[in-house]
Amino acid sequence: MSRLSVLFSAVIVLLAALSPAAAEDKTITVFAAASMKNALDEVDAAYTAKTGVKFSVSYAASSVLAKQIEQGAPADVFVSADTDWMDYATSKKTIDEPSRVNLLGNSIVLIAPKDSGIDNVAIAQGFDLAKLAGDGRIATGDVKSVPVGKYAKAALEKLGAWQAAEPKFAMAESVRAALTLVARGEAALGIVYSTDAKVEPGVKIVGTFPADSHPAIIYPVAATTTAKGETSDYLAFLRSTAAKTILEKYGFKFLVSPTI
Repeated sequence: MSRLSVLFSAVIVLLAALSPAAAEDKTITVFAAASMKNALDEVDAAYTAKTGVKFSVSYAASSVLAKQIEQGAPADVFVSADTDWMDYATSKKTIDEPSRVNLLGNSIVLIAPKDSGIDNVAIAQGFDLAKLAGDGRIATGDVKSVPVGKYAKAALEKLGAWQAAEPKFAMAESVRAALTLVARGEAALGIVYSTDAKVEPGVKIVGTFPADSHPAIIYPVAATTTAKGETSDYLAFLRSTAAKTILEKYGFKFLVSPTI
């Protein structure tokens, strides 16, 4: 092969490496709390349009995701719906601690099926959730592990409504599973994040839990210890004005000052 042919081949290889197609081959794997799905899908689409980087996203309860990462599931980013499960992942040495940031806030609400006769519930000390549910079930995430369920139980305990209502609870594997139970009419009431209620046309918000009735709802995000190099740019984008606009549209509270 002539020197000219060798040089030509080298140029072709270099151009291929620099082409948009090569950039599009990059994929970031995100493990995110189920409640993030609609908003994060839109954020990721915006990032892909900007950079060509693609995403593989697994949505589930934060508890499930943290344990999957611990067991070696390949993930570049973890978005948790509470600080407890991010702390857990950090304790298991699966999180790059310097990359961690408390990105978002949320609130929990009481929902009912769209055609329910229940409406305008005043959620305050002493309110009777058990009586309100009647013979129906109350759906939320598993109160022992799923963040929304933990927030719900804490609020009901503080308001004096947990003991009577506990037998009526249907514990779901994630907040989206609880949302579906109410939307289908399989549960008379549900406790979910306000952001979930807003994206499900089959339910309506009938009451909002006081912010001081439960621990602050915080979504931390971080890279894993095995994250790809391009993950840092994605995390920076999550803190950008563009991401803030999308996330706030879905009802999340942005807890950081936008970086770009």
